[in-house]
Amino acid sequence: MTDNYGKLYVVATPIGNLADFSFRAVEVLKQVDCIAAEDTRHVRMLLQHYGITNKLLSLHQQNEERIVPTLLEKLQQGLSIALVSDAGTPLISDPGMPLVRAIRNANIDVSPIPGPCALIAALSVSGLPLNRFEFEGFLPRTSSARKTFFTEKLNCPSTWVFYESSHRILACLQDLLAIFPEDREIVIAREITKLHETIVKTSLKEAVDRVEQDPNMQKGEFVVMVAGSPVKATEQGLSEEQRRIIEILIAECSIKTAVTLAVDITGAPKNLLYQAALDFKNTEHGE
Repeated sequence: MTDNYGKLYVVATPIGNLADFSFRAVEVLKQVDCIAAEDTRHVRMLLQHYGITNKLLSLHQQNEERIVPTLLEKLQQGLSIALVSDAGTPLISDPGMPLVRAIRNANIDVSPIPGPCALIAALSVSGLPLNRFEFEGFLPRTSSARKTFFTEKLNCPSTWVFYESSHRILACLQDLLAIFPEDREIVIAREITKLHETIVKTSLKEAVDRVEQDPNMQKGEFVVMVAGSPVKATEQGLSEEQRRIIEILIAECSIKTAVTLAVDITGAPKNLLYQAALDFKNTEHGE
């Protein structure tokens, strides 16, 4: 990087509760030469709350390709810029990717200022297995496209997550129920960190019933988390996939830890996984 270049800071902002903003984030927004914001009106309220008076530039999905060269030029002139979205960590289903890619390609520093993220916040309290998960962002808008997507996810073995809006949450869950078993475990996190925060862990059928019957469950911003498909044991013992998973884990950690993780991932009986782990260890050492 050229020493005279500036730096781009990617700054996470509160997803609801203004008290979640970090001291470091406040200082960065005070010190940079300008702030590139998804919605300047929305971000201005946050800045006013923390007494931050700084120049704001608009950067959203409709103008980011056009604005990126201007911001790149500012950085090449030695100015510093903070990138923020309306809420949470920028680029996670928010604008900013063209800017970060262009800055990286220009060999200019990009520094993260970590903080709130609805995805991680929701997962942390879900109670679902998190050693592996898949994030799908916002789902397709039409029912047919959603059902096609859900069909593709039906046998996904890991927890998977998506964002949904208030005006599509019910239809989305109904489409999910049309494809998935009604007893599949899901978690719905609504209005995380806000006054009406609601986190529900239940079966898919019960979740649909609740959202249908409770108008409040059709308001706000949603993170939906779906448990992975359980891998069934065969009549003779473990499936090939279950054996593959325990063998991968046993190569990286102790038998006890590997078995514990394998139970969470596959749902297979602990005793079968433990025996498979012992068998694999014995085979590995030529016993």
